[in-house]
Amino acid sequence: MKTIRYVAPAIIVALIVGGGAAIGAGGALDAPVKATTKAKPGTAVAKPAHLPGYNADRNAYYGDLHVHTYLSNDAYIFNVRRTPEDAYRFAQGETIGHASGFQIRLAGGPLDFTAVTDHSEYMAAVREGANPDNPDSKLPISQGLISSDPVEVGKAFTAFYAAMRAKTLPPSFTDPATASRAWQEVREAAARNNRPGRFTTFVGYEYTASSEGRNLHRNVIFRSARVPDLPYSANSSPDPENLWRNMDGWRTKGIEALAIPHNSNGSDGVMFDSVRLNGQPIDRAYSELRIRNEPLAEITQIKGTSETHPTLSPNDEWANFEIMENYIGSARKVTKFHGGYVRQALEDGIVLRQTKGFNPFKLGFIGSSDTHNAAPGSVEEPNYFSKTGRTDGLPDLRGSAPPKGAKTWDGVPVDPPGSPTRPASQAWGASGLAGVWAEENSREAIYAAMRRKETFATSGPRIKVRFFASYDFPSDLMTRADTVRQAYARGVPMGGDLLPSKGKAPKFLVWAVRDPRSGYLQRAQIVKGWVENGVAKEKVFDVACADGLKVDPSTSRCPSNGATVDLKTCQPDRFKGDVELRTVWTDPTFNAKQRAFYYVRVLENPSCRWSTWDALRNGTPPNPRLQQTIIERAWSSPIWFEPSA
Repeated sequence: MKTIRYVAPAIIVALIVGGGAAIGAGGALDAPVKATTKAKPGTAVAKPAHLPGYNADRNAYYGDLHVHTYLSNDAYIFNVRRTPEDAYRFAQGETIGHASGFQIRLAGGPLDFTAVTDHSEYMAAVREGANPDNPDSKLPISQGLISSDPVEVGKAFTAFYAAMRAKTLPPSFTDPATASRAWQEVREAAARNNRPGRFTTFVGYEYTASSEGRNLHRNVIFRSARVPDLPYSANSSPDPENLWRNMDGWRTKGIEALAIPHNSNGSDGVMFDSVRLNGQPIDRAYSELRIRNEPLAEITQIKGTSETHPTLSPNDEWANFEIMENYIGSARKVTKFHGGYVRQALEDGIVLRQTKGFNPFKLGFIGSSDTHNAAPGSVEEPNYFSKTGRTDGLPDLRGSAPPKGAKTWDGVPVDPPGSPTRPASQAWGASGLAGVWAEENSREAIYAAMRRKETFATSGPRIKVRFFASYDFPSDLMTRADTVRQAYARGVPMGGDLLPSKGKAPKFLVWAVRDPRSGYLQRAQIVKGWVENGVAKEKVFDVACADGLKVDPSTSRCPSNGATVDLKTCQPDRFKGDVELRTVWTDPTFNAKQRAFYYVRVLENPSCRWSTWDALRNGTPPNPRLQQTIIERAWSSPIWFEPSA
């Protein structure tokens, strides 16, 4: 194992430049390949075939594929008036106004790609109903939806969604002309802001389905500007199978798209259930339909992280990360965690593959924000302004500063769990981002990376993580100048399948680099799931430790590196943790007859949670009911070991 604690200033600069920046030659995480064109004297030199920054060994790019603007009815009710155009400006590093009256800007620098994904159901109906020249503005439902008072805004949101579920919204709210105008605005903003080689936009939308309040939401991302005349929404059918069939139909017309489920943590076990929504058993046709249209899952976002739950993974000390256990937008508690978390879905998938011959849950990972402030990538703990405009834009509204007239705080009582006055936003996390490994910053390259699942997720920091498996990595892989090229040539990257090689056990290359604006790395782990006697099992292995520490083979854990954070200043320990962690690891429990998956999880040193930062700036003690520190992290997509083709 090799760990590096300090890097030269030139490398730090390269890391800061952006997701696609080089950090060294050949063996670096994303080393550039110079495109050179030779020609005979006197002949014209052909233009380079690739965009600036092209890298055959692939660059890391960071983006947000879950962004709402004033075209989403809930965002408009929350007093958000920022447009898709504003969202793309914000993603590229510009300043925009927040609904609460202050200016906001990304502290971590511009993103590399973004999709605006407004709700397709009743798209822009509230915005148009707020126009006094529109007859809809005279309707009682419209007049009750627009207020600047946070309490009234909350009531309006509840009233709108109650009417939506009861199907009592006025027929004019489903006028195709309204949706068409909004959809055109989405398409035009994406077209204007797409800058190949610098910044990529994707046309997209959210399909916001639910089953009796259980979350079945998906974001639909289109590969190119070729899109349908209107989105297919949950108003047409709340069953995702019909969305997928519709997507198959688009493909016959040359329209390519993929769907990304999110907030499976709020699905009450339905998102990755063992039966279909119509009650029928999962079969091969269903599996192929699903995985063809849904190769990725959003593993983390503001409304909680959906990797795993402590009750599902009791032997995983880091399972309790930004867990949200309520239905989305409700105080109703989730009762079934199996079927609601991605790791369990991966396990169920390999059991289905073993017993039935198909796997509908062969999912790669991304993160995204689900911002409703038209603010892509707003996932920075120290720079947090939450999610829903006027209702949680200030610390006292989101429960990180004492509410007006509060009765104690350090001495506890205020807002006990289950209290109707306890803000739901206390359970939210400042998360997450989508990462991809792609040759260049373009729609074609980034979409191809998503299709092949060479993607990773982070809880906010721009950590870089690479993951490969092979039977014949060269013995000097870690010291070569062409480490990455060798890994691609001899192995499979994250998102791929590894077939058996007689008499050989695979080796796994794990490589992570910290975000220079965030914390130092404390450990890299591999999460393994496998099938043993028809039953899924899991184990977490620490594979690389910071600070020169070694993994204890009896526990598969790194010793604690002792990193702390000063809660009075939120300053983390500057002398613990590493800039880079990398290793080649062999699974000590590998069995060539057992189907398995592996993915990487990288953990930072502890740092202040957004609520603690809020309290520090507010000059008040942190909310004693909230976790004061967190461990930021990144997840690679899995590699699947298939004992047979």
